[in-house]
Amino acid sequence: MATVSNSAAVSHVGKIRSNNQDSGYSGRHLFVVADGMGGHAGGDVASAIATKRIVEADQDYRSPQDAEFALQAALIAANSQLAETVFEHPELTGMGTTVSALIVLEDEVAIAHIGDSRIYLLREGVLSQITIDHTFVQRLVDSGRITEQEAMVHPRRSVLMRVLGDVEASPEIDTSILATFSGDRWLICSDGLSGVVSNVGIAAALKSDLDAQAVADRLVKESLDGGAPDNVTIVVVDIGTGAERVDLPTVVGSASAPLAFGEEPGRSRALRMSSLRLHPVRETHFEPDSQDYLSELIEEDNRRARRRKITWLVGIILLVLAIVGAAVLGYRWTQTRYFVGVEGSTVAIYQGIQQDLGPISLSSLYEDTNLEVSELRVFDRQQVEQTISASSLTDALLIVERLHDASVQ
Repeated sequence: MATVSNSAAVSHVGKIRSNNQDSGYSGRHLFVVADGMGGHAGGDVASAIATKRIVEADQDYRSPQDAEFALQAALIAANSQLAETVFEHPELTGMGTTVSALIVLEDEVAIAHIGDSRIYLLREGVLSQITIDHTFVQRLVDSGRITEQEAMVHPRRSVLMRVLGDVEASPEIDTSILATFSGDRWLICSDGLSGVVSNVGIAAALKSDLDAQAVADRLVKESLDGGAPDNVTIVVVDIGTGAERVDLPTVVGSASAPLAFGEEPGRSRALRMSSLRLHPVRETHFEPDSQDYLSELIEEDNRRARRRKITWLVGIILLVLAIVGAAVLGYRWTQTRYFVGVEGSTVAIYQGIQQDLGPISLSSLYEDTNLEVSELRVFDRQQVEQTISASSLTDALLIVERLHDASVQ
């Protein structure tokens, strides 16, 4: 029977943001990453509220189906709690959070997911992304409008289409039940990791012989080395066999601190909102039923069509220029060569090479020497009739001079 043999949770503010809006949890059965949105006004609050509520689902279950239902119910309850918080504290309007969570129950895992945090699985050295991002650009990728590479730099890559927050009473949550085996390594992370470190880099870290804590620390470092423009939260879960571990639950990120927001004694809203970032950061935001979605798809198609036409046109122009350039250079080279041959009944010097390119001759008469072919020795006459190559004009003149001297003798 497979069990959780090792796990770790790490969260880092990153190099640019002024506060940590992520939360993470590594428990007995339950593992969660939540990435808050809404800026300094509420992202940290949203992820903390959601995580604290979802943590209540870290219990024993009779079946994976029970665990799946409990996890989904916990996310819905967290969504309601966020809506109530916004109602009581209007200054937090617009806050929300992504959530990616899994419960390990013997040989199976129950998964619940909303937003763009991710769950990965490393099995037998192969990394798989288990969850699908609920983002605007992912819809464009799924519909074939853009490629994965284009999605990485798309101007609306930070737009979320589904989150927990104060907008929808019953948000659509992806849930599933998957088998897990001894040797599996699960990774839950915020986009602070997946948006900076490539899948190749993530796989390399997960495939190492390091324990869960060391792997999580390594991935955080790689994100920091890549600039870490966003908060980074990572939960690593190793599946093994034998007795379950007895580690204490670990809470990281904003959920690890006392929840504090709104007008409170000793902490005014003005003070809470006054923190400034040292550098501009692209904020994640939520557009549940974006009215611009269809027009954006059409415009994206038009942009791709224009890019394809421009790319083809530029490619054709470059190819033509390359062919013309090669032809010009090749022709110029042929005109540096000479050969001695026959012009009518006399010996002549030709510029170029003894070949034609279709209807185009690559040689021309340079000089008629007035030396009669009939006056040449038999051997020299045969050579001239077959043409004698010369590396330069000087060489050609020397050949004619030798033929002339031999004919006189």
